[in-house]
Amino acid sequence: MTEKHLLLTNQQFEEKFKNCTLSPVLFTHEAHLRLAYIHIKKYGLAKAIKNLCHQISTFDKTFGDGTKFNKTVTIAATKVVYHFINKSKSVDFRGMIEEFPRLKSNFLGLIKSHYTLDIFNDKKAKRVYLEPDLLPFS
Repeated sequence: MTEKHLLLTNQQFEEKFKNCTLSPVLFTHEAHLRLAYIHIKKYGLAKAIKNLCHQISTFDKTFGDGTKFNKTVTIAATKVVYHFINKSKSVDFRGMIEEFPRLKSNFLGLIKSHYTLDIFNDKKAKRVYLEPDLLPFS
């Protein structure tokens, strides 16, 4: 089944997310990955990280209570997507996901290869970026 965020063009998806007009129901794990992909391709890694931290935090405050945003997870996820973009022979997001399905099916395993700490639930990791203690991002 195709995820509904894929019915939007990259530009529409990016703009709707930035403006908080994207339905939160559409912001799935795959949509998170796609947003990172779009930003990395359009702005480069450093700017993508800055944009995503700001926009995901704003989205969380708009549609929730502002407690779900996690800075370490956001930056780590962006760096993981960047790593796979650099390895990919694909020319678009869908191709990259097909080439590297573990981005969807075993994302937690990818993160655990970098951290011993549970960055998803650590209070400090939510507020500040914690560098990996196992394997640095390449």
